Formats: sequence, structure tokens, C-alpha cells
Amino acid sequence: MSLKPLTDDERTRAREKATAARAVRADIKSRLKTGKLSVADVIENRDGDDAVGRLKVLDLLKALPGVGDVRAVAIMAEVGIAGTRRVRGLGIHQRKALVSHLEQHHTGPAGK
Repeated sequence: MSLKPLTDDERTRAREKATAARAVRADIKSRLKTGKLSVADVIENRDGDDAVGRLKVLDLLKALPGVGDVRAVAIMAEVGIAGTRRVRGLGIHQRKALVSHLEQHHTGPAGK
């Protein structure tokens, strides 16, 4: 399947949309890092913004204070979430399990 070539105007709009989405995701990660936002807040509102829904759960976890690559992968494995899963792809049980796990094991803000 080949895609139709984009006009300059379409390409510019797509670039602006992508830049805005990256800015939204960067803001969320920054607020998670500072504790102004919780993982529960992010995953409960995943349907509100497409940029949030496209955020990888791995990146979401790595934005938490004290959580790096190894710990994020371990949390996802323990909760039963695939490494490639995005926030919008989490099922209700995965969301609950993730928030519960973070509330029990993580010192930072995980839930409400």
C-alpha cells in the first residue's frame, strides 16, 4: 500500500501536530517527575487526549522519580503489561493492577 504524497501545507500541519503531541507528552513526564501528576491521573484520562493515549507505558513509568529502565521493565512484567503497550491500550485490569502496584511499592505519587 503506497501513501499519497503530501502537499507542503499538509506536511506542515502534520509536523505541527506531531510537535504539539511531543510537547504534551513531555509536559506529562515532567509533571510526573516533580510529583504534580500521578500515574493514575494519566491513565484515567487517557481518552481525553490522543497524545496521552500514544504515550508508551514504559516511558510513563520511567518518568517517575527513582524508576529507570530496569525497574520500569520489572514493574511491567510483574503487572503483566507488554513492553510495547501504550497508555490507551491498557485494559481496566491492567490499569488497576498498575496503580495498585505503584501505591504499594513506589515511594512517589502513584494514585490518588
